[in-house]
Amino acid sequence: MTPDTPAPGSLRPGGRTARVRDAVLRAAGDLLAERGFASLDLAEVAARADVGKTTVYRRWRTPTGLVADLLVEMAETSLPHANTGTLRGDLLANARLVAKTLTDSRQSRLFKAVIAAATSDDTAAEALRRFYDIRLTEWVPCVEAAIARGEAPPETDARAVLSAVSAPLYYRLLASGDPLDDTTITTAAEAAALAAGAGLFTRPQGQSAR
Repeated sequence: MTPDTPAPGSLRPGGRTARVRDAVLRAAGDLLAERGFASLDLAEVAARADVGKTTVYRRWRTPTGLVADLLVEMAETSLPHANTGTLRGDLLANARLVAKTLTDSRQSRLFKAVIAAATSDDTAAEALRRFYDIRLTEWVPCVEAAIARGEAPPETDARAVLSAVSAPLYYRLLASGDPLDDTTITTAAEAAALAAGAGLFTRPQGQSAR
């Protein structure tokens, strides 16, 4: 790929192209959820989406290119950040959004497949990082607003606060298998809010956020 060549799926289409993209990404997501990344086949995706195989190969080129575009679409169509007026309220909204995704029968299988792919494929790993970068960036203003209200110290690392909310939820999905119930969701949000207020997520002086 040359420096001037866009990454697979990175162009934002319109009209018929948009409809083709939607159909292909929907089919790819279904197949990922059903069988995992190792079984993702572009020809099968094309057949399920009722799209020409040549179109799929030309636009996405590889299964990882397709996964990358799927993650971009998921990140950009997710709900915007909350604005409840308190850090606890905003983080609770964030935790509930994450939990809703992770407990959805299709989405949970899809994330497991993508995360598994990211452990052995650099392109999938980069796509996953981009997904979380988009989502963290969307929710950073919640922590910045809390800092402005005096709920957290000025040097608080907003991305670290948000990561602390979702980390125990992903642990339950991927490791322990324990249920993502309301107590778990509330505890994750409240623990992160209390830790932020206590200054546990402050950056060393002079160190900038990503």
